[in-house]
Amino acid sequence: MHRSAVRHLKRSDPRLAALIERVGPCRFETRSEGTHFDAVARAIVYQQLSTKAASTILSRFHALYGARTPTPDELLSTPPETLRSVGLSRQKSAYLYDLAGRTKSGALPMDTLQDLDDTEIIAALTGVKGVGRWTAQMFLMFRLGRPDVLPELDLGVRKAIQLAYMMRKMPTPRQLAIFAARWRPHCTIASWYLWRSLDLPKAEETKPSVKRPAVKGQRKPMRTATKRNSQFIRNP
Repeated sequence: MHRSAVRHLKRSDPRLAALIERVGPCRFETRSEGTHFDAVARAIVYQQLSTKAASTILSRFHALYGARTPTPDELLSTPPETLRSVGLSRQKSAYLYDLAGRTKSGALPMDTLQDLDDTEIIAALTGVKGVGRWTAQMFLMFRLGRPDVLPELDLGVRKAIQLAYMMRKMPTPRQLAIFAARWRPHCTIASWYLWRSLDLPKAEETKPSVKRPAVKGQRKPMRTATKRNSQFIRNP
């Protein structure tokens, strides 16, 4: 399905080509069920929560409306205390009300977002309280299937590039633009491979382990979180 994109990425970047070989076939998928409003509301619910906790809250939220996402009118008529009762914070409730209000008024053209270009969609979505550039980019990638999105602020993408290209530090958003120039117009698939590469065993972990003598005062390195939770991102 994504063969032409993969061929382009392999030809344009030898390092990425090696990473693609290790990850294997591309299983990138979009999430097409529900409406655009459903997708953005879900993204707000999932913010800064574990997948399990967010899924539980989302199920309770949907249960208020017959096991589905409410319409903007239904959401606006729901008292704040009702939203709080299913686990939504005061802040997230405010975000959902703002999303519903902008959708109802037409300030956010939810039904025609797919007709806009990427820059216009990001501008429209980030006008909603609680929706930042990263969430808008995830919407472009995993909801609309836009092919050329590189989330330059994503910690997972930056960490994967640092490891694959043996950089001393994680690349800055400006440095990511250099990589994007090589990968265009298939930055979305490149990003997917970078995320998946973080699930691969490290090179040193594939070798037989050798027990080393402990050094007094030596501290074990701390693991650093490199992925951000998003209901848009799907595992293969």
